[in-house]
Amino acid sequence: MSSNSNRTSTTPLLDTIHTPGDLKSLSDGELARLADELRTDVIDIVSETGGHLGSGLGVVELTVALHAVFDTPEDTLIWDVSHQCYPHKVLTGRRDRMRTLRKKDGLSGFTKRSESPYDPFGAAHSSTSISAGLGFAVARDLEGKDGHVVCVIGDGAMTAGMAYEGFNNAGHLNSRMIVILNDNNMSISPPTGALSDHLNTLAQSDTVQRERSFFENMGFAYHGPVDGHDIPTLLATLRHLKEEGTGPVVLHAITRKGAGYVHAEAASDKYHGVSKFDVPSGKQSKSVPKAPSYTKVFANALIEEARQDDRVIAITAAMAEGTGVDLFGKQYPDRSFDVGIAEQHAVTFAGGLAAGGMRPFCAIYSTFLQRGYDQVVHDIALQNLPVRFAIDRAGLVGADGATHAGAFDIGFLANLPNFTVMAAADEAELVNMVKTAAEHDLGPIAFRYPRGEGTGAQLPVQPVALPIGKGRIVDIGHTAALLSFGGRLEQCLEARALLSALGISVTVADARFAKPLDTELIEDLVETHELLVTVEEGATGGFGALVLHHLADKGLLDGRCGVRTMTLPDTFISQASPWEMYNEAGLNARQIADLVRVTLSRMGHGSQVTLGGGTTRIQDRPLWTHHAEDR
Repeated sequence: MSSNSNRTSTTPLLDTIHTPGDLKSLSDGELARLADELRTDVIDIVSETGGHLGSGLGVVELTVALHAVFDTPEDTLIWDVSHQCYPHKVLTGRRDRMRTLRKKDGLSGFTKRSESPYDPFGAAHSSTSISAGLGFAVARDLEGKDGHVVCVIGDGAMTAGMAYEGFNNAGHLNSRMIVILNDNNMSISPPTGALSDHLNTLAQSDTVQRERSFFENMGFAYHGPVDGHDIPTLLATLRHLKEEGTGPVVLHAITRKGAGYVHAEAASDKYHGVSKFDVPSGKQSKSVPKAPSYTKVFANALIEEARQDDRVIAITAAMAEGTGVDLFGKQYPDRSFDVGIAEQHAVTFAGGLAAGGMRPFCAIYSTFLQRGYDQVVHDIALQNLPVRFAIDRAGLVGADGATHAGAFDIGFLANLPNFTVMAAADEAELVNMVKTAAEHDLGPIAFRYPRGEGTGAQLPVQPVALPIGKGRIVDIGHTAALLSFGGRLEQCLEARALLSALGISVTVADARFAKPLDTELIEDLVETHELLVTVEEGATGGFGALVLHHLADKGLLDGRCGVRTMTLPDTFISQASPWEMYNEAGLNARQIADLVRVTLSRMGHGSQVTLGGGTTRIQDRPLWTHHAEDR
């Protein structure tokens, strides 16, 4: 009996679907009923798991029609962004695992090649589908094979430049592929940009009298618009396109984000991303935070800077709510800019503002800033323009998994000339770093901070600009020193307490800056301790590497003090809770304490510790095991 047997009374058709091939035996009327059941199932699933809801509800009928008409996985179906992919996962043999979505060892919230042959290309960042689809199409042509390539783009992904690069090349190469524009008039936030206006014009124009569309000018045959929730029309249109001619085509489908669930349709964000919720009422079960989120602390601090200085500008790339720029925009709408999913443009736009005398803050998630790196190098660092980068979601972020981890920005920013790079250990430090960045006109400056609620630190009544390149001592010891850069400071303090119970005296310091390094602090820690351990929530090649370079250059790696670095491992860590992910990464308090204890033992320094008036040897093996209840 299927694990879904308790729902057979409400989903009788869906219960018979195990692979897309099972759709081939259904009539058009049955496919329409299947879509209704699929929508019910997706709502039920996400009510238990949380995750992305509105985007998937908007493509339920389209998903059913695509799998009914095309022969996946022999035909290639690519979902852009893949916020939209939950209905696709249900129909492609993963229904019995859907309640593991976004959990440790469970299904990814995005398409993932290693998860299913029905996911030919992974996606979690936007606007990649056309380029990837063109690659599949050209590979097919070069091998002389048959088969269709279908790319579903939308949900804001048409605001990014990569989509236009894909259209341009595909129109030139003229390979057979079908691009379905899922036009739901939404991204995560309401749409921005001239293309949205153009699509509205196409949607409202008479199909005979309308102007020549952008897509036709790019070499694509244009079909539509069609109602993306009308199964008979979708089926007829897709069957026609499947049999029609050669060359690239666009099908313009008008959909509604959140379609079919009244609470999603009524919400401003169309329930783009939700926590667990009650289906009848739509009420989400969000936990009460113990402290304000870092994002909100940043937003409020930036609002205060803008109140004092009318040159302060906020820029984001389609993540106004996620970065707190929506709050800034309510106070200062003329100084707030959401440029769409266009990180490259956001960075260079900020550069132009800085060159024009403004003080722009470019608020972008770490994982998305990677998309604008060339612009960071050539348009900002090379010209030494004072753009302020507010880097949200530093480190591991939980349910969104590896695609959204903020792992690499320390390394890729700190290696650039002219940059200043900071990381906030808590929300009070974040407020001071916003002030520091606002007053820093000597070149580009970045500050990173984690996702989620803060530590409960008391916020400064009057923020102060930090002295550039200077860290701080948080607690003083004499045997080992933990030098934290960023959000692992709290774990370092917990590790200090664990080691103190073993009689090991530990200094904890907060570096604050990766560039410029506080070389005086680092050298003092090396000269006065037996062991120095750097701790960061970033990849190898970041803060720890910079410390090692400095110590090597000064000849301080040659003798008396041991040095170790703790970073994220050289692997992509799949989704889980943040605590579970950091435990896998080896960056929680007990693992930090274990490294200190074992290293001291192996070095032969301080190998005797006093416990309860007696003397014992430090054990050269892990002292603690790591269980979920330790969180």
